[in-house]
Amino acid sequence: MENTLVDKTFRDSNGNIVIAQKPNLPLTVWIVTGLLSFLLTSDPINTVLNVVANGASFTWAWLELFQGVNYFRRALGLVVLIGIIAWQIYY
Repeated sequence: MENTLVDKTFRDSNGNIVIAQKPNLPLTVWIVTGLLSFLLTSDPINTVLNVVANGASFTWAWLELFQGVNYFRRALGLVVLIGIIAWQIYY
């Protein structure tokens, strides 16, 4: 198999095309705490849930950026990381 840019972008080390994967722990924590923060609007609880959700999404983005299986997943991690930082600066 030829190692083209498209292959490096979308294929993993086994040659499988990988765009989406099963959610890992940081992504699962982000989803759960994000949903709970919409349901539990009490200020101290909501603040804790938002901090945990932001930490989990930052962790997921960091892991994707440096350990992603292909260039697409690494780029996705970079975009999410920049988005998290921009969101925190804006709000």
